[in-house]
Amino acid sequence: MMPLSRRGLLAGAAALPLAAPALTAPALAAPASARVLKFIPHADLAVVDPSWATAYITRNHAMMVYDTLYGTDAANTVSPQMLEGHRIENDGRTWLMTLRPGLTFHDGAPVLARDCVASIRRWTIRDSYAQTVAAVTDELAAIDDRTFCFRLKRPFPLLPAALGKPGSTICAIMPERLAGGERTKPIAEAIGSGPFRFKADECIPGARVVYERNPAYVPRDSGVPSFTAGPKHVYFDRIEWHVIPDPATAAAALQAGEMDWWEAPAADLWGKLKANKRLVVSVQEPTGYLGFLRMNQDIPPFDNPAIRRAVIRAVSQEDSMQAAAGDDPAMWRTGVGYFCPGSPMASDAGMEALTGKRDLAAVRAALKEAGYAGEKAVVLIPTDIAMLKAYGDVGADMLSRAGFTVDPQYLDWGTLVQRQMRPVTPGQNPWHVYHSAWAGLDQWDPAVNTSLRGNGKASGRPGMLDSPKLEALRDAWLAAPMPDEQKRLARQIQLQAFEDVPYIPIGQFFAPIAYRNDLTGLLTGYSLFWNVKRG
Repeated sequence: MMPLSRRGLLAGAAALPLAAPALTAPALAAPASARVLKFIPHADLAVVDPSWATAYITRNHAMMVYDTLYGTDAANTVSPQMLEGHRIENDGRTWLMTLRPGLTFHDGAPVLARDCVASIRRWTIRDSYAQTVAAVTDELAAIDDRTFCFRLKRPFPLLPAALGKPGSTICAIMPERLAGGERTKPIAEAIGSGPFRFKADECIPGARVVYERNPAYVPRDSGVPSFTAGPKHVYFDRIEWHVIPDPATAAAALQAGEMDWWEAPAADLWGKLKANKRLVVSVQEPTGYLGFLRMNQDIPPFDNPAIRRAVIRAVSQEDSMQAAAGDDPAMWRTGVGYFCPGSPMASDAGMEALTGKRDLAAVRAALKEAGYAGEKAVVLIPTDIAMLKAYGDVGADMLSRAGFTVDPQYLDWGTLVQRQMRPVTPGQNPWHVYHSAWAGLDQWDPAVNTSLRGNGKASGRPGMLDSPKLEALRDAWLAAPMPDEQKRLARQIQLQAFEDVPYIPIGQFFAPIAYRNDLTGLLTGYSLFWNVKRG
């Protein structure tokens, strides 16, 4: 089958900052085993269920263990991955999808069409794009062991893009016995058909996560490795993720050759790492990371949209970006709205709310008029991710100066992820605000922007916005046939977002990675471990 290109993705990406030049020199001494790659992730792995959390650490884990029906390359062209191909019938309303032969799960069972059906249904629990797929699907059923069928209510040409989307949460294919179980609880067993097997027996919470090469994995026999598409050839027998929360310790381990690759170096160490000619420091994600402030809209005070709108007027994107990335203007950008800068859907619609003069006295007056009565605002701040801690510290200070009674609570990122996914119940310590970031690719357009929704509790995520107007505009965008109409609707979506405030954009940050210069084959996008070699 011919690859399908996602509409509008990465047009204009050439305007974004490119990777820093590689710094070459004699390579560091190899670790004890040349077949082991030691990696420092940005956070500990707290959730192994790929459908349960949108955290990128869970997504990265999922791409190790599971495979996807479609892959997405660096140009965002979508092509079959686990699939041999597909056939479209009935004027675009019927899709027949056929698996490649010989695919097996890590437990030795063959991958069957019914496993795919159960996995897709589980994926629809929380993922925004998946919920869109479910809404246009009349029937999803296995036809035989290798073929399954979507019967749609209307043509939906974005179906492969949804099933192969690389951002959180991916459509991970797992055995029916796991995917078809209790959908309101996360699964604890990580069994996929991907290029690596999860070694739960060797993992140490807060310290180490271990994967080993899957010897039964069958790469595609055509194409070239690019992002999540093409053949996935594995050259290491073992991948170890070592959680090192202290940046200075992580930097020392990398420079000493004890570690191979650091996913998220702290900004104040970039210069030191670049000066080491045995390391490469470069930007892996060309669309950067778009920071955001999210408020829990299930409980006071942020269930009041007037209070959320007042907070926008207090946010300084420049303060957040400088705190996270320092004074180098090449590493961050302000004037960022609800879509990634450089994307076809980005616009200046309503941006004066973020770019206008900051006036905290006016914000305090607006809060009083909106009915804010001094209720406590619990701000969750992760201590183990430098960028997010900087966002949280700046955000807590901003809210305090704006007149909120702020209770900053410091915790590790894994605990934060688990806590913000739990609905607030009586007697439970609530949360009101946290800061995080999406890759620019995950805020490229209304289809992939998980947080730019108005489906409230139907999203499966606590604290989300309930806005029929925003949902109607998104539905119209998905149905729009022409780019000009999409752009017009994207402007309206951004204007409505500034009215409803599902979250507040706080700028774009280009975060480099650092790795030993004896590693080759690293793919752009995010941390992927196939195609990587030593030497």
